Amino acid sequence: MRGYVRFAVGAGLGAAALAAYLLFVGVGTVLDRLTAITLATAAVVAVLVVLEGAADGIGVWASVRPLGEGLTPAQGVQFALAGDFFDTLSPAGPVTSEPIMARFIGVTTETTYSGALAVRSVAKYVKSGSQVCVSLALGAALLLGGNSQRVVLLTLAGALGVILVLGVVLVVLRHQLSQGLVALLSPVVVRVSGLWRDEPLDRAAVESAVGRYRMRIALFRDRPDLVGLIALGGLLEQVLTATALWVALSGAGAPVAWLPIVVVIPLPQAASVVPVPASLGAYDLLLAGALTLVTGAPGAAAAAAVLVLRTATIPFGLGAGGLCVAFLRGWRPV
Repeated sequence: MRGYVRFAVGAGLGAAALAAYLLFVGVGTVLDRLTAITLATAAVVAVLVVLEGAADGIGVWASVRPLGEGLTPAQGVQFALAGDFFDTLSPAGPVTSEPIMARFIGVTTETTYSGALAVRSVAKYVKSGSQVCVSLALGAALLLGGNSQRVVLLTLAGALGVILVLGVVLVVLRHQLSQGLVALLSPVVVRVSGLWRDEPLDRAAVESAVGRYRMRIALFRDRPDLVGLIALGGLLEQVLTATALWVALSGAGAPVAWLPIVVVIPLPQAASVVPVPASLGAYDLLLAGALTLVTGAPGAAAAAAVLVLRTATIPFGLGAGGLCVAFLRGWRPV
C-alpha cells in the first residue's frame, strides 16, 4: 500500500475513533466546554507546548554527546522538533522518528547511522523508564491517600515491569540478539543498498554496524551524567505537559489537582503502537479517559482539555518541526 494511502486510511480511522468518543461523551457538552476556554488560557497552553518541545532538546543533546563533537544546545532543540515532525506526519504513527533522525544525526556528527541509532535508542528507553517510575511513585502515594484508582497504578506497574524485563533480556541475550539482527537485516540491507550503490553492502558490513551499535550503547555505562540529563529532560517534558492539561482543564471549568495529571502522562504512550499519524484518536481516547478516571473531571471537560492540547501540539509539531527538518543535513542517501 502506498504511503499516502496508508496516511489517509490511518488518519481516517483515527478521526473516526475520536468522533465516536465525542459522540459518547456528548458533542454539545464538549463544545460548550471548549467555547468557555479563554484566549489567555489557550495562549498559556501554547507557550507550555513550546517549552515542552524545547525541553525534549535536553535529552537529544545529552544522548548525542558521545558521537563525535556532539550537538550544540540549539541543534539539540532542532533535532527534537524535527523528530516531532516525523512522529506526527508518519503514516506509521509516532514510532518512526528515531530510525529517520539517526540518518541526520550521523551526518551532522560525522559518525555512523548505527551509532546514532544506538544512542537514541538508549535515550528513548531511559526517558520512558524515568517517566513511568515517577508516575508509579506518585500514583502509589496518591493511592495511599485515597485519591487515585488502582487500575492506573496497576497499569503503570505493568509498564515498569515490561521496561525492567526488556532491559534484563537485552543484557542477558545481547550476543544472541546481535546475531539475530545480523541475520534479519543482512538480506534487506543488501537489496536496498543495491538501489544506489554500484557494490551493495554485504553481511560483513551489517555485522560491523551492529557491533558499532552495541559499542555506542556501552558508552553510557561510563557517563551517568548524560543518562541523568536524559531522564531530567523526560521528567521536565512530563511536568510541562501535565501543567498544560491542568491549565486547559481549569479553563474548561473543571479545576482539578495537578499531581494526578502528572501520573497519567506516560499512559497514552501506549497509543504509539497504533499505526495512525500522530496517534490521532488513540492518544486522545487514552488520555481523556485516564484524566476522567484519576482526576474525577467530567468526560466532556477532559475531552475539551485534550482537544485544546492537541490543537497546540500537532500544528506546532508540523510547523516548527517542519522548519527544523528543512535545515537538516543528510538528505542525500550517500
